[in-house]
Formats: sequence, C-alpha cells, structure tokens
Amino acid sequence: MTELLEAEKLRLVEVAPPSIPSGTRAAMNREWDEAVLANPALFDGPVVLCAGLSREAGDALLVSWSRTTYRYFALRRVPGATALRSLFVSVTQPTDDGRVLVGRMSRSTAAPGRWQFPGGSVEPPTGDEPLDERALRRHAALELAEETGVDIPATALTRCLITYGDDGQVGVHYLAPPLPAPVLQARFDALVAAEAARGRDPEFDRIVFVGSPAELPRLEGPHVVYLEPVVRWSSRRVGS
Repeated sequence: MTELLEAEKLRLVEVAPPSIPSGTRAAMNREWDEAVLANPALFDGPVVLCAGLSREAGDALLVSWSRTTYRYFALRRVPGATALRSLFVSVTQPTDDGRVLVGRMSRSTAAPGRWQFPGGSVEPPTGDEPLDERALRRHAALELAEETGVDIPATALTRCLITYGDDGQVGVHYLAPPLPAPVLQARFDALVAAEAARGRDPEFDRIVFVGSPAELPRLEGPHVVYLEPVVRWSSRRVGS
C-alpha cells in the first residue's frame, strides 16, 4: 500500500547513516558484486537514503536522510537484514488532453522492464550545498530531461504529492506543465536517437500516455508500487 501525502512545507535534515554489522556488510557486498556481474552498467555512486518521515506543526513534513552509496540497497536481497529505504523524486508530465507520461526502464538499468514516472533516487549534495526542496526540484527536472528529452526549468515544476510506501520508500512528486502528446513523443524519439548515436541505451526504452489506472494492466511488465495511486490522483486532478 502507498500513502499519498500533501504538505505545505517539506523540511530535510541529515542524520548519521545506520550501523551495519560486519557479517551483514559482507553479505551485502557479495549481493552487490553479483548484481554488477549480471549488469555491468550498475555503479556504486553516492545516493541518499531515507531515515524517517514524520509530521511537523503547521502542515509540514520532516524527512530525515543519510548519505550512502548504491551498493547498500543490496541489503534488500540479504535474508534477515534491515533493508535501507530510498528517497526519490518523480515527475508527472501531463499531456494537454489530460493523460500522463509513463516510461519503461531499459535493459541497462537496475530495474529493466519496470514502468514508472520519470525520476530516480536522490543524490547527496556536494560541498556546502544543502539538500532542500530547491535541490530536489532541480534533480527532478534533470531526471525528466535525461529520461524523456523534455528539458524545462526546475522552477516550472510544482510539488504535488509525497508518497510513503509500506516498504518505507519516500517519493517527492512534482507536476510539470502540460504539453501536447506528439511534442512529448518527438522529444523522446530524438533523445533515443541521440543515445543510439553514442552507442548507449536510453534509460527509458518506451513511453506511453495513460489517462486512468484502468489502462495500467495493459502495460507488459512490472510497475513501481506508487504508479497506480499517483495515476489515480492525476486522473482526477490533471484530467479534470
């Protein structure tokens, strides 16, 4: 189950990363090494994990976060280990007729064949830069451009939802300005062609436009747990 939350303010506070016993760490490293052998495109770059989510006074949400690297998410495959939870951003990109863009992850990604909105895990800031809503919005705009070819200013994105899943994953979702479906398709096709010219797979190998949750079962392959509830929300808000 995924809970949809709305809040006037979002506050992010860094906390120390969790301690992992040496035996569990060794098992995690083995799982990560096996995953890299299966998919050499994986990389152990810096990433943010979600340490907690709570309500604050004045219609605000507090997200506690820690710095780690992608290999630590391999704990999800270690029996008996406490899996780390991710903090991610996504973008709901509507068409001008009320549908929304959904993409399928390509074979070179960590989740090939999975349907989701444009977006991804959050990277920690460098230097003295804070991890705040401005940084999240910039990251969401970058993910939208990298995965769909739709390049818009971060300031054009509006936070619309925060999702909290049973697995503890927290997503911050942004709404983009509507564009005609043919324009979105053309920008995606141009991105795919440019990636192919560089000898690379795009992050999405296909996009579709859906208008309601009833259309999701027609998509072949798995989809992220938040997809159905956010599509349901968007069909009421965006498509109304």
